Amino acid sequence: MTINPSPPKAILFDWDNTLVDSWPCIHKAMNTTLVAMDHPTWTFEETRARVALSMRDAFPTLFGDRWEEARDVFFGAFKEIHLEMLVALDGAWTMLETLAARGIYLGVVSNKTGPYLREEADALGWRGLFGALVGAGDAQRDKPAPDPVHMALVPAGLTPGPDVWFVGDTHVDLACAKASGCTAILSRSDPPAQGEFADCFPAHYVAGCVDVIGLLPEK
Repeated sequence: MTINPSPPKAILFDWDNTLVDSWPCIHKAMNTTLVAMDHPTWTFEETRARVALSMRDAFPTLFGDRWEEARDVFFGAFKEIHLEMLVALDGAWTMLETLAARGIYLGVVSNKTGPYLREEADALGWRGLFGALVGAGDAQRDKPAPDPVHMALVPAGLTPGPDVWFVGDTHVDLACAKASGCTAILSRSDPPAQGEFADCFPAHYVAGCVDVIGLLPEK
């Protein structure tokens, strides 16, 4: 793995399953929705494989003309459980504190609906670490479009480029990094499989939050 010669000006993070463990909550709310809409439920692995796009991009394909009804069911189920099931990933707080102390601008670009994203950041006490938390619906288009990346960098007066890192766990995150010209970093327990991410291969792979710090040059 090649270490970047200088620290980035900014690091943007995906939220779900990059900084917090959201899969159990998403899986429960999604299956509640599927049952209400007379669809077969998904296994946990199916949820992990199929959930990545924002709701306004994914639900019309899945539920057709009834997608707004499905949206309301999902939000109702999600709102009841998302804070009580909210769990930070190991090392996330340490990583964010360390990066902030290095003077690196931090932001979040998520396909979680904006108000819920910011509510979760407040619940964890993390809001002050980020210059912007951009969720689904906040920008004109959601990930993988570059719009939310531009929005997240506005408070810092920065524009997307190689000196902005985008850290995420899915193809949507890497595609968003590519679309906006940022340096893509894949963060998840499993390294890329052969042929995976062929159209947007990450510049770096890390197995977890703390490993992101290791990509920075020593002070």
